[in-house]
Amino acid sequence: MVRRPLGNHHHGHDTLLVTSDTEQTEPVAGHRAGLRDLVVGARVVLWDFDGPICRLFAGYSADRVAGELVDWLAGQGLRELLTREEQVHPDPHVLLGAVNRRRHRSDLVADFEERLTREELRAVATAWPTAYADPLIRTWSALGVGLAVTTNNAPRVASEYLGTRGLLDCFAPHIYGRTRDLNLLKPDPYCLNRALSAMGVAPARALMVGDSASDLTAARAAGVPFLGYAREEHKHKALKQAGADTVVDSLEPVLRLLWENAAHTGD
Repeated sequence: MVRRPLGNHHHGHDTLLVTSDTEQTEPVAGHRAGLRDLVVGARVVLWDFDGPICRLFAGYSADRVAGELVDWLAGQGLRELLTREEQVHPDPHVLLGAVNRRRHRSDLVADFEERLTREELRAVATAWPTAYADPLIRTWSALGVGLAVTTNNAPRVASEYLGTRGLLDCFAPHIYGRTRDLNLLKPDPYCLNRALSAMGVAPARALMVGDSASDLTAARAAGVPFLGYAREEHKHKALKQAGADTVVDSLEPVLRLLWENAAHTGD
């Protein structure tokens, strides 16, 4: 018999489900071996935030936020700062990057970023936990593995969310996010390198869990092994096309590997 964690979309305590081995859906053997190599050897895990830990805009539309930011620019007489494609883009971080490229280090960029941060903070209240993320974080922490957040979101947004889940102590003080210099957002490895330096670990002994090509690029630049998380097929394909060797559509097999390894080493 195997003890399995239930997904943690709920907001109560984590629960466990006991099932037979025959009810499990096992990863393909080669994939599982690659996953084990990544997971078991990591002494520090660097987490992207929006995606692997939670769906930040699950209940507070990112598309609406992007539209409101475009409207704010229009109110400043600056709508044409964005291309037509950018003006209707559903990702507010794409807009932030565009404004930064054209008005780097300006007051406009600082104001735009602060408005986006406020919207991200509002989204925390309705963010949806990624299935198995909470128990996986707690398990890694209990095993003595160091944890850090390396995100393009504002660091106070990640801190606020983790606090609502009782997970902040698993990460603090290692939460590295957006800074005033927006050129240092991923795919630049700046936030990963900050985490590695602060935690005193060699890149090869770390692992990054991310859900985008920019996460993969940053991990490669920092020399950190990468585990892709992609709940949706198009994101899975994008990560594989970007060169990610190991991509999972659930964090459950990662958690199960940790439990199995802990049980084996404890025998």
